[in-house]
Amino acid sequence: MGLKKRISALLICGAIILGNVSTAYADGANVVTLGTNLSAEQKQIVLDYFGVKENEVVILEVNNQEERKYLEGVATEAQLGTRTYSCAYVQPTSKGNGLNVKTVNLTYVTSSMIASTLTTCGITDANVIAMTPLSGGVSGTGALTGIMKAFEDATGEPLDETKKEIASEELVITGDLGEDIGQDKATGVINDIKTEIIKNNTQDTIQIADTINNITNNYNVTLSSEQQQQLESLMAKVAEQDYDYKEMKDALNSVKDVVNEKLNEIGEKVPTGLIDSIKEWFTGIGDWFSGLFNSNDKDLGILETTNDDLLGDNVVVDATDKNAIKLPTAEEAQGFFNKIWSWFTSLFNTDSDTKEPENNENSTEQADSPIIEGSENTDLTTPVDNNLNTDDSTNSTEDTSSTEENIASPQDQTNSIDSENIDN
Repeated sequence: MGLKKRISALLICGAIILGNVSTAYADGANVVTLGTNLSAEQKQIVLDYFGVKENEVVILEVNNQEERKYLEGVATEAQLGTRTYSCAYVQPTSKGNGLNVKTVNLTYVTSSMIASTLTTCGITDANVIAMTPLSGGVSGTGALTGIMKAFEDATGEPLDETKKEIASEELVITGDLGEDIGQDKATGVINDIKTEIIKNNTQDTIQIADTINNITNNYNVTLSSEQQQQLESLMAKVAEQDYDYKEMKDALNSVKDVVNEKLNEIGEKVPTGLIDSIKEWFTGIGDWFSGLFNSNDKDLGILETTNDDLLGDNVVVDATDKNAIKLPTAEEAQGFFNKIWSWFTSLFNTDSDTKEPENNENSTEQADSPIIEGSENTDLTTPVDNNLNTDDSTNSTEDTSSTEENIASPQDQTNSIDSENIDN
């Protein structure tokens, strides 16, 4: 009888614990943010891409005024623009799951860049998708605003306003630096500097400057005087905050690992000191053993449930975890190799009846340049757009002075690369 009581007590305790865990996880409801200047059709495409219905998630809209709240005075007027096309899908996760970010059709920001800035505003565990349905892409400078808004709504807890402003400034500075040295290297530089500042609780301005110099030298990067001043000002603001390195360490190191992996792939290995090398070696051994018993130690959640086929073949996807990027199916791969084989064999086909390639296969498509979100100064008058039926324009009711009127219809936007759009 005593044993039965003990078992019953254990079962009750287990049920209570599981109930609490479930409740804690449910506190973070999934939230979607939509760029307010998207058409109704485009917004529906976004929801379809996320694989959600209106009654399944909280849906919020983000406008240009909200973006300006954090970016005005930091971003240029061209970067700020007047319209918002970026969208976000945020899923809070349990502690230790880390920051897993996926970007779709964003031209100015990367998944690692967003992950780094999220640590700055106080987010260390979440699955995040930042995207636009516009096939030409948008800069994505406004994506962070939507993510922060979604996270606050999902958790029911406001983020520190100062840290949100610093994170927004970091995003712009990283993006601008990335135009000179590459997005991944810029992310690595700023993330590493920020890590050292927080880790060592650096307050002195001279020490901050020394840290910047040490990290940039490590990356073989030479800053202009303006870039140096920007980083010193940014890191001075970081140093004033009450960041807890122990709470942020895993997220910061995760960004570093992702960036280093991407740089290694392009032959730009970042040198490390002897101590760091030994640490990395032991970490690698530990990860190898861990992998033997745990094939997937983190939950990518919403990052793995997107409808990646919906946005067409020209969709541009980036993620902090390669598992979140859809690889071709066996059938798709087979079809690809069949095309290559057909092309190869055609080189040796002397049949006079062989048809000449169609004109559209020989023509050079005019690709649009990346567009900064919200900008009204972007030339979108491409040949494809000019040939579109004006009745299909998604913004036909808007001010005729705006170049955004030339945006293609939602279906065309998601299946062609001929209408890149600027986004804040």
